[in-house]
Amino acid sequence: MTQLPQVINIMNKRELFGFLSSSLKGEAFTKKELIIRPPYFNDILSFDIHCKNCDALCAKACQEQIIIIQKDKTPHLDFSKSGCTYCDDCAEACVPSILQVDYKTKIDVGVTINESTCMSWSGVMCFSCKDPCLEDAIDFKAMFMPTINHNKCTSCGFCISRCPSYAILIK
Repeated sequence: MTQLPQVINIMNKRELFGFLSSSLKGEAFTKKELIIRPPYFNDILSFDIHCKNCDALCAKACQEQIIIIQKDKTPHLDFSKSGCTYCDDCAEACVPSILQVDYKTKIDVGVTINESTCMSWSGVMCFSCKDPCLEDAIDFKAMFMPTINHNKCTSCGFCISRCPSYAILIK
C-alpha cells in the first residue's frame, strides 16, 4: 500500500481515471515513461543513432549514479535516489561526443509540487525539499506552502528523492 501514493503522484487525472476504468474492464494500464536525458546534448536523435555501440561511459562517470542505461542503450536520468550536480563528468566521458560540455543546458523538465499530497501544504512542518536544493529554488509562504521558483530551478532533481510524500513531480 505504500507505493500507491507514488503511483498516483506521477499520474495526471486523465491517467488516473483511465487506470480506474481499465481496471474495472480488466484491462492492463500502461504508463508512458518520461525519458530525461543528461543536460549536455545538442541533437536528441543522436542518442538513438550513436549510443547503440557505446560502453556507457557516461553512466560510469556519473558521481551521483543517476544516469541509467536503458534497454536501447541510451542514457536517461533517474532522480529516485539523487540529483544532477551538472559536474560535466558524463559529457567529458562520452566517447561518441553526443554529450558535450559546450551543449550544457538546464535539464529540460518542469518540477512542480503537488499541494494535495505535500505534507507542508497540509500543515506539517517539513523542509525535506528545500534542504537539498542547490539553487535555493524552493520558496515557502510563511512556514508552510512550498513553491518552486522556476527562475532559479535547474531541474536537478535533488528535491524529488528527498520528499517523504512523493509530492514533487516532473512534468
